[in-house]
Amino acid sequence: MLTVEKIGGTSMSQFQDVLYNIVIGKRKEGEFYNRVFVVSAYNNVTNWLLEHKKTGEPGVYQKFLNGEDYKANLDEVCQKLIVINQGLETIGLQLSEANEFIRNRVEQAKTMLSSLSKVLASGYVNAHDIHLAAREILASIGEAHSAWNSTNIINNNGIHAKFVDLCGFDDNEALTIDERISKEFSGIDFENIICVATGYTKGTEGIMRVFDRGYSEVTFSKVAVDIKADEAVIHKEYHLSSADPNIVGIENCVPVGLTNYIIADQLADIGMEAIHPKAAKPLELSGINIRIKNTFEPDHIGTLISKNYVSPDARVEIVSGSKKMLAIEIHDPLMVSEVGYDARIMDYFQKYNISYVLKSTNANSITMVIWESKTAEKLLEELKHNFYQVTGVPVALVCAMGTNIATPGFLYRAAKALYENDINIECYAQSIMQVNMQFVVKREHYEKSIIALNQALCN
Repeated sequence: MLTVEKIGGTSMSQFQDVLYNIVIGKRKEGEFYNRVFVVSAYNNVTNWLLEHKKTGEPGVYQKFLNGEDYKANLDEVCQKLIVINQGLETIGLQLSEANEFIRNRVEQAKTMLSSLSKVLASGYVNAHDIHLAAREILASIGEAHSAWNSTNIINNNGIHAKFVDLCGFDDNEALTIDERISKEFSGIDFENIICVATGYTKGTEGIMRVFDRGYSEVTFSKVAVDIKADEAVIHKEYHLSSADPNIVGIENCVPVGLTNYIIADQLADIGMEAIHPKAAKPLELSGINIRIKNTFEPDHIGTLISKNYVSPDARVEIVSGSKKMLAIEIHDPLMVSEVGYDARIMDYFQKYNISYVLKSTNANSITMVIWESKTAEKLLEELKHNFYQVTGVPVALVCAMGTNIATPGFLYRAAKALYENDINIECYAQSIMQVNMQFVVKREHYEKSIIALNQALCN
């Protein structure tokens, strides 16, 4: 069976486990192949190159934007990458070759960035496009580093491996992302070699324009579709579980096991991405299932996400949510029966490029729950200036999801569990498809709500 397997940054930073649990495992000679690994940069590397994903702490990219000495900063990152290399020598990395590769790649990046700086200074080009190009060049360094290292380690452990560099540093071909992937994978004998591909792919459309830091999932998806993989596997440092074990306790949750793409979309909508929905769609349309596996429990089959799965038994598969939400309610006595009132509201949402996660209405009020952000605050202020009465409340969103919950009793059990724990439901929504019950609660009740719903619906 031909598989394409994505390995995230946290797992990559524990590559000894990846090597012995995933690459080698319990396989015998000849069973190592028919696999393509799409790898992320080691943990924190992309943060150093761009900016910290959670805190926003600036990296090399910000130095470039500000016209500061980004080259010195990039040299510092290079030294950190060499330190990472040193930690991999014991499992087979040829240190001198690895250090030479990353130094050369960093020097290539400096040359490209220097050229971009000169073009930018000329004033003849769109600065936004130049900035995006610089961002892509910097981001690609991390994936090239980890993919080259992984290939070298696998080869030095007696398994044939090929480095598939999708970064396009060594050519000037104007290829789309799909064209580059198709070209690089053309003619490979998958039955006799493991491929290790960079999570970043260079393309004329710019992989980060739409997906930004989620680009490795796009590469993963497109590679799987291009080579007609039988299955797409994502290795994470945890199972896709019925609830967050950090909240409910590991003894009170289990791996989901089986679910479908609809539930994966629901998870993505609340920020609990099994896979980015735009990366998942090509796999879904191509009939390729996704398997989520735990890097550190290699014998566990994980969770299979397929197109048509529906649980034979009525059950809630996942309880999840987020407490970083903002509920915006617009109230207007003149709203009742006015056609197109909500269309006026959505003009402002579109202006700020914000989508809502939940929407609930009555005769003269519309409530929408969105992600909390500085942009959301600007949207709220403009809405207040243009509508009768607008309020914004920091809230938490808790969801109970399942492929087969369209039966009597689930809503009752969920509401009862929250009531018995003195948790008020501030707002609620569920579509006719009935795959996701969404409860808005006070932010301080988030963890308590997850525990209550998990206990009532998943155990």
